Amino acid sequence: MISVEHVYKVFGPSPREALARLERGEDRDSIRKATGNIIALADASLEVRRGEILVLMGLSGSGKSTLLRCLNGLVRPERGRVLIEGTAPRIDPTAADAETLRQIRLTRVSMVFQQHSLLPWRTLRQNVALGLEFRDLGRAEINAIVDEKLELVGLGDWKDKYPEELSGGMQQRVGLARALATDADILLLDEPLSALDPLIRMRMQDELLALQRVLQKTMIFVSHDLDEALRLGSRIALMEAGRVVQLGTPAEIVTSPATEYVKRFVANVNPLAILRGGSLMQPLESLPRDPADARVLLLDRTGHCRCTLSAEGRPGVLSIGGKAGRLVAYDETLVLEALPEDVLITGPLETSMRTALTVNHSTGRPMLLLDGDGRLRGVISEWDILRAMVGAREGKRAEPGVEPLSTAV
Repeated sequence: MISVEHVYKVFGPSPREALARLERGEDRDSIRKATGNIIALADASLEVRRGEILVLMGLSGSGKSTLLRCLNGLVRPERGRVLIEGTAPRIDPTAADAETLRQIRLTRVSMVFQQHSLLPWRTLRQNVALGLEFRDLGRAEINAIVDEKLELVGLGDWKDKYPEELSGGMQQRVGLARALATDADILLLDEPLSALDPLIRMRMQDELLALQRVLQKTMIFVSHDLDEALRLGSRIALMEAGRVVQLGTPAEIVTSPATEYVKRFVANVNPLAILRGGSLMQPLESLPRDPADARVLLLDRTGHCRCTLSAEGRPGVLSIGGKAGRLVAYDETLVLEALPEDVLITGPLETSMRTALTVNHSTGRPMLLLDGDGRLRGVISEWDILRAMVGAREGKRAEPGVEPLSTAV
């Protein structure tokens, strides 16, 4: 959807001199002291997939907001390019002429700022309509679009109110509705929730995720809050000194940090809050088989739980302790402790570590992970969870089949 290719940005009086010094191996601080130039981006590269929420993370001054502004041409880099897919050949907003850039901002890319910048003399409806007024649309059509977006963010009954009559969280929702009104494919969000109180902020995160499930926009979200990034991000790009030092899923960032900087960043993350079934499970291909019948998979360390697979790879004949077993899909309403002993719980690959731990602890049996077609992809036992916790604590992914270090009690 979006490609950022080797982008450099310098703020200051002599960008060429700063880049020449950077190429000779000087660091950012020495360049700033010697020339007064600030290296905001240095060979920043990443890919953004269609329909994902990509979170840009990093310490203050790492370049995340500058990189975000390159995506709609608010910042033009000294080197590199940004390519946005479209119906026509891919467009580079950092090199586009004024009219092309105007069309990108009106139709392809919308932005939500930390300060929502609502016009106090305009009603909510009039604020949300602002971008649409630059198009050749009639007033009735504009009002219909605006009313739909205000309903979408839960402010349909407030459309004739003024910004001063709204709470901070409600004003931020107006800013989001204004961005959605253009029906742009791409939303850029620059720390839009950072000024909100913690409870309101969490509620807005929930609302943003609910909107994304419906709209499936491509979102690039800048945040300085790691918990927020782990909660919202399909993937996270961690930045340091103007460079993208790691790009991956939340689980990949937490369990396999690429540098000491990333490792320090995620050192205090609770693995229960982030790890998912796909990174916890013992995959199907590594499950042991019954020496007497290679068709039978052993689902736990003792061979107490077993199954065979159908030709399509779905769990077939199940046995638990030598007796016939059956599968039950996990549901939050299940009373796990009351389940009969002939039941094995199944879940999707996105099953949380917390859920898997609860299932293992309550039933004493492994949890089977299935893909969208019902095929067995792997198994999570208590040993797999312990391996993952040890791996997360040490900053690396534990290898399947390697037992965790024993600990004295």
